[in-house]
Amino acid sequence: MSIETDIKQKRFRTPYQRLVLNLIYTSNWLGYKQIEILREHDLTPEQYNVLRILRGQHPNPIKVSDISERMLDKNSNTSRLIDKLLLKDLVTRTSCPSDRRAVDVVINEAGLALLLLIDPKVEDWENSLNTITHEEADAISALLDKLRKSE
Repeated sequence: MSIETDIKQKRFRTPYQRLVLNLIYTSNWLGYKQIEILREHDLTPEQYNVLRILRGQHPNPIKVSDISERMLDKNSNTSRLIDKLLLKDLVTRTSCPSDRRAVDVVINEAGLALLLLIDPKVEDWENSLNTITHEEADAISALLDKLRKSE
């Protein structure tokens, strides 16, 4: 479907307005699809993002501030997300030996096991986006990178 059909708007002021609205609408659409996958595992997209960052760092610890820098949503309260993951027993938090003010976080075996359960579902969902080719996906990503550089 087109953005015009989806939001029931026939015309836009400029192609840039259409682009902005299409990006926002598509971003929300993708987010809702991700929420559906993660809901079954009692995770939010932000918690999932933290777990993925920790898995990429595993087995090494990472500071909360470094996790914040890597988050997809820069407005996330990373400390609160870590607290939620601690309550779910998916991560371990310790004081950083080199800086007592800093906190190190590591994904634990339960967190790794949960990601192994989620991975095939996420992969299936990502593969469902095959209505565009790999080349088109690369081109869209390159254009989005270019758009963000305009800031």
